[in-house]
Amino acid sequence: MGLFGTAGIRGDARESVTPSLALAVGQAVGQKATEVVIARDGRETGTALAGAVESGVTSGGARALRAGQLPTPALAYASRGRHGVMLTASHNPPPDNGIKLFVDGEEFDAEREARIEEHVDDGPTPVEWDEWGATERLEALSTYRQAVVEYARAVGIDARSYAERATGSTEINLNGLTVVVDCANGMASLATPQVLRELGAHVVALNANVDGHFPGRPSKPTPVTLSDLREFVEGYEDPVVGIGHDGDADRIVIVDGTGAVVHEDTVLAILAEHYVRASDASDPVVVTTPNASDRIDERVEAVGGRTERVRLGYLHDGIATVHEESGSVVFAGEPWKHIHPGFGSWIDGVTSAAVVSVLVATAAEDPDDPQVEGGQNGLAVLRDPITERPYRKENVTCPDGYKSQAMERVPQRLSEQFPAATINEEHGVRLAFDDGAWTLVRPSGTEPYIRVYAESTGVDELVDTVTSVVDRAVNDARD
Repeated sequence: MGLFGTAGIRGDARESVTPSLALAVGQAVGQKATEVVIARDGRETGTALAGAVESGVTSGGARALRAGQLPTPALAYASRGRHGVMLTASHNPPPDNGIKLFVDGEEFDAEREARIEEHVDDGPTPVEWDEWGATERLEALSTYRQAVVEYARAVGIDARSYAERATGSTEINLNGLTVVVDCANGMASLATPQVLRELGAHVVALNANVDGHFPGRPSKPTPVTLSDLREFVEGYEDPVVGIGHDGDADRIVIVDGTGAVVHEDTVLAILAEHYVRASDASDPVVVTTPNASDRIDERVEAVGGRTERVRLGYLHDGIATVHEESGSVVFAGEPWKHIHPGFGSWIDGVTSAAVVSVLVATAAEDPDDPQVEGGQNGLAVLRDPITERPYRKENVTCPDGYKSQAMERVPQRLSEQFPAATINEEHGVRLAFDDGAWTLVRPSGTEPYIRVYAESTGVDELVDTVTSVVDRAVNDARD
């Protein structure tokens, strides 16, 4: 049936993610669980779908816990020790909705999803009438927000310690830091501004009313859709940091005081460096993806850690593999999505917003540099040791039926084109160069493209050469 993609089930609520499907999935989960937390984002179709899931869960024999509207990471937090169902299509357009399944704070893996899909395909039926579960309400939002606040404060204490900025106080306060948060009329409206205010920040919230039509901007945060945030931040007189979320608050984009979007890999490098430096593990590991920049590896290695890469969308698999090999995963992330293992095993944009803000404020406390004051300079301090080479990505059109044949030709041809490069074919085809430049070629799992990523001081020339090689491979595959 092919229900699940890399982020649960998504699609048009009238055609694919329908109440009947939600009922069937809920019943399949209910027959494998004892308690199931059910939450939804602000989409217009969420109420009906949540009701259908609840009916399925209870008729499947489990207790349904209604949590109402929540950010996806808050639902994940509430699913610890039980199951969870989140009704969200994340950054998809308003007519869409989706179903994400969790168990003990972690998204279902492929094996669990396959069992649910098999159950749905077989046509689930209710359990015996006297085995149906009950329903009750669950207050999850305030508990989650307070947990994020406490975790972010602990991060700030760690940051002070390793930077030798101890003030003799364990109080972490963001006073003096202005944070402008664009909530996209989504679920971040219920969490990020409140968490940052509790931490002491001066918060300006944009598009912070929940509205399933997303009237303020499209729910996917990009440099284009965040234009209002960027203009607002650029025109702000005081030092300021901008934060943009997607519809369900698992993604985060950072904007600096000039209104420029901070590259996603730079954000990953900042977080990765902090967690490795703060760790007392003998083998601190950062898990990321092949399309992520070597700037992450450089900062991780500089502070005594190592990096492991896994397929895009499979961070949890990478975490599990490292743990099996007795390593300690201190951070995991791919562009815009971060897992903070010290807090939880889910992707969490709200926690990222709090942690980044705390690190920026802490970096601005340097007593030896009177020029370092406020949010923007604090962000500059964090970025200073990171080598930010020009980065570019392109798509080469390739129908799904030709992707395998085209990719078979790519390694040899790129090797001939770049004989001095080191080639890794574990997750696509990745070439690394002695000067820190790299390029990655991988087939898209969702669209008719082969994607090309590159980072280099001569990025345009590198991308043009690689895309030319890939384009010829695609044409040869068609012939």
